[in-house]
Amino acid sequence: MVKYNPFDAEVQRGDTYEVYRRLRDEAPCYHIEEFDAWALSRFHDIWEASQDTEHYTATKGTTSSHVLTKVQPVTPMLNMMDPPEHTKLRKEIRNFFMPARARELEPWIRELAAECLDAKRDVGTIDVVDDFAAQVATKVACEVNGFPKEDGEHLTELVRRFFARDPEVDGMTEDGLAAMNELFTYFVGLTQQVRKESSETTVVKLLTEIELGGEKLDDMAIASHLSMLIIGGAETFPKVFANLIRRLGEYTDQRAECVADPSLIPDAFLEGLRYDMPTQFLCRTVTKEHQIHDQTLRPGQPILYLYPSANRDPREFDSPDTFDIHRRAPRILSFGHGTHSCIGLHVAKIEGKVCLEETLKRMPEFEVQMDRADRLITDFVQGYAKLPISFQPF
Repeated sequence: MVKYNPFDAEVQRGDTYEVYRRLRDEAPCYHIEEFDAWALSRFHDIWEASQDTEHYTATKGTTSSHVLTKVQPVTPMLNMMDPPEHTKLRKEIRNFFMPARARELEPWIRELAAECLDAKRDVGTIDVVDDFAAQVATKVACEVNGFPKEDGEHLTELVRRFFARDPEVDGMTEDGLAAMNELFTYFVGLTQQVRKESSETTVVKLLTEIELGGEKLDDMAIASHLSMLIIGGAETFPKVFANLIRRLGEYTDQRAECVADPSLIPDAFLEGLRYDMPTQFLCRTVTKEHQIHDQTLRPGQPILYLYPSANRDPREFDSPDTFDIHRRAPRILSFGHGTHSCIGLHVAKIEGKVCLEETLKRMPEFEVQMDRADRLITDFVQGYAKLPISFQPF
């Protein structure tokens, strides 16, 4: 019988997709005894659960550090709220992330991407994480949310520390918790500054003015929401992009197609998201007893949505373990689904399109230096901390 625990070495260091395959086939609603928690691995089950607010709540936390190891305090982040409060707050800030805003940012994002790539034009090598995607993602996150761009590197370092893991520790480290506290302190200061001095319409300014339940948000609540937005904007995209570059380095015929026909690039980005989703899971907590696959889920039990498993489910996708930029899957779970679908998905799609276009324009025959790559060992967001590629100087 398959065994699964997100902290197991086989899951973090081994063939994760083989574990997920066995979960889908043998125990699609799997009981993690160590934490009295459940894990869903099939696409349909996660798709349905993601829009089910009757049986699940996000208010108890959405990560392993909230609901499994319980070392991270639950704060009122947007992704840890339920309707109607979640619906109201999301409605207020979503205009900053809509397709029109993403399209408006595209020329500026292209300038950022070109600047990063051209800085390495004579070197013949670039780390697509630190030298490129992380820089673009952080600056875009700052621009979209109204954070000072000069603080981008500091914020990126705090987020990196927040996600860093120690193989001897299940879940978050002490330094990760310290980084989260530093992030909150930074955003409390920014909130106070914006409240006093700024009239510019930004996410920060909006959060100082909005009322929930007839009361305005206090500084710590605002800092919590802003922390979630910088984490979501700056952390995942570099790993997504590095994974995509790795695959296009492997499947050179598909890369050549993208070079010859850049209209295929958005499809390639979405296939990369499906094939190698970095976020291994997000959590909810059961609020009402019910059954899934003859298993009884009871109030108070955590449940994990294993997104990478769902995105490789043959019940949803033909030949799911094949990377195919022509797939055009009608739905994937890389941006979540339902109430808590990713608020920044339109911005992320523009970032992915632009970054890949500019990369292939300059270095169409790059080679991935896997011997110099650094892959993170973590329960939560897996991917590359470093992924160098070499290319013909241009």
